[in-house]
Order: sequence, then C-alpha cells, then structure tokens
Amino acid sequence: MKLSAGIIGLPNVGKSTIFNALCCGKAAAENYPFCTIEPNHGIIAIPDPRLGQIFSHIATDKVVPAFLELVDIAGLVKGASKGEGLGNQFLGHIKDVDAIVHVVRCFKDDNVVHVDGSPDPLRDISIIETELLIKDLETVEKNLSRVAKAAKTGDKDCAAKAEIYQKLFNALSAGSPARKLDIQDEEKAVFDDLHLITAKPVLYVANTGESLSNDLESDHIARLQEYSVKEMTECIVLSGKLESEIAELPENERKEFLLSSGITQSGLENLARSIYQLLGLCTFFTVNEKELHAWTIKKGWTAPDAAGEVHSDFKNGFIKADVYTVNDLENYKSESALRAAGKIRSEGKEYVVQDGDILFFKASPQ
Repeated sequence: MKLSAGIIGLPNVGKSTIFNALCCGKAAAENYPFCTIEPNHGIIAIPDPRLGQIFSHIATDKVVPAFLELVDIAGLVKGASKGEGLGNQFLGHIKDVDAIVHVVRCFKDDNVVHVDGSPDPLRDISIIETELLIKDLETVEKNLSRVAKAAKTGDKDCAAKAEIYQKLFNALSAGSPARKLDIQDEEKAVFDDLHLITAKPVLYVANTGESLSNDLESDHIARLQEYSVKEMTECIVLSGKLESEIAELPENERKEFLLSSGITQSGLENLARSIYQLLGLCTFFTVNEKELHAWTIKKGWTAPDAAGEVHSDFKNGFIKADVYTVNDLENYKSESALRAAGKIRSEGKEYVVQDGDILFFKASPQ
C-alpha cells in the first residue's frame, strides 16, 4: 500500500535537513527561503526491533523492513492561500499526502535567517495553520454555494450535503481545523470527498540546536509541547543538525555517537515510528528461509487484504492464514515448538490482522 506524510513548515526551519537525515537523501538545505521548490520524495525504513527478535529464532537470507513515503514540501509564508511565495505549489502538494509532519524551529542561529526575524513556535504554527484554514474555507464555501442552489429546488441529496458543508464552514470560520469536527458515519463520504488539508492528521517536530543550551530554547520547546497536548497530538523533540550528522555515520558507529552525545535513542527513530502511527498503520511479518519481510497495512484490515499486499493472487485465492505472534516466538523459540504447543492457529477471511502477527497464507492457484 502507498501512504505518504508531508514535511511542512516555514522556510529555514530545518525541514530538508530532517528529510535528508530520515531518508538519507540529498534534498537541498541551503540557508535561504524557498530552497525547496519542487517536493522531494524519499522512503523511510521503519525501525522495528521485532525484526531482530524474529531473525534470532528463524534463520533467513534477507531482512526487509517496513517502509513509508516522505515528501519534503516547499516552505510556506503568510499569504500562501492567496498565492504569496510558493503558496499555490505548497497547497497543491500538501493535498496529495495523507498526514502532516509540521517542523517548528526552536533554535536561534544568526547564520540561518528566519522569515519573521526570530523563532516563535506558536506564532509560526499559527501562520501556517491560518493559511491552511483559509484554503479549506474557500473549498467548502465553493461547494456550499453549488449545492445550496440545487437544494432550493428540492434536491434532497444536495440538501444533505449543504447541511454538512455548512457545519464545516462554521467550524473553519471559527478557526477549528476539519480534523477536530465530529463527523458522523453517514457524513463521512461527503466529508472525505472534499479532501480538506486541515482534515489530515498532524504531529509537530521541535527542531532544536545541537544541545538545549539556553532557557529561551527550552521555553520554546515547553510551549510547543503544551500546544501539542491541547491539540491532542504528538510533539517529537530532536536536533535536525545533530541527527543529520548521525545519519552520515556507518551503522556500527551510530550507537557510540549517540551515547557520547548523551542521547539514549535517535530522535529520527522516534519520529519515523510516530509518523507510522499517525498514518494509522500496523505491521505484520512473513518469514521463511529466504526472506523475513515486514509488511505495512492499515489497522483493521482483514487477512485477505493483508495477503494482497504480499501478492494479489494470495488475496484472490485466499483460503486461510496460519497465525502466531512475535511474542509467541520469543517464548517458544521456534516454529516447531509453537506447533507442538498449539500456538499456531488457522484464521479465515474475517480475521482482523493484529500488529505483530506473523502470517503464512494459503491460497488456491489463480
């Protein structure tokens, strides 16, 4: 399956630096506004210690982690909804992603210009979120005007849509993003059809200096964390510059570098896992002597849906799936021991795959 998250923020907040570190990419990261114009696309490997657990018990030639797509989108400025800066391009690109990673600058650096003079996390967030609200408001207003005319002629379908659009218009006008609106099941199709930007899930990244060396930076982070709690989302704190240095190191040197820097875990690893969760994804595994593979699916998918990620024929000819968990494997150490203990069960078409399941699909020839 293909889902993506877009990295957004004001110019010069460190978006491309973080993107490069996450994807080991080469997006431009120079010190001037609109350094990124066309969006950069990259692939993130999702860190998952369960791959190591499985591999320690089942010998295999190859290990393939789960991946997701990340998009580095041009910086946005005040007036973007009216075409200022690269506004039209920015808003067009952000409509194409499924979730938003909003990078907020918390560091002060006289050598890296800030488009509004100096960092202020809540002001900077407000600039972007206001532009997104304005753009969504225009979308809703246009659709409301269209269906309201038809509703007056007695068109019941248009009347129902007009009611939903009006609810959205009122919320957006009051400054509330679409993701906060209580949408009923019967309204969801109409709501989704608008593809509103503020309906997308979001998390915040506090981009710090290489160390929290001053009270002002600590205050910026605290305010952003408090705001994230109010918005019922997550805030990841990391230093884009430091993480980019770590990403350039050979794998076997990274842990030592982290420890020497007083960091217990890479902020990028936390961010990658948080993006994965933000998109509503979970992981199942397939394993044999040739390959251990982590597969990405949406939470709530059934066994045939999951089988289709491995191969379309497995979905079309699905018979059943043999299932056990990573925890089961840790406890019993081998598939033969799991079978002897009756821990490998057979599940049919209605089974909802759980995060951490290890599956073997059985399908009829197609």
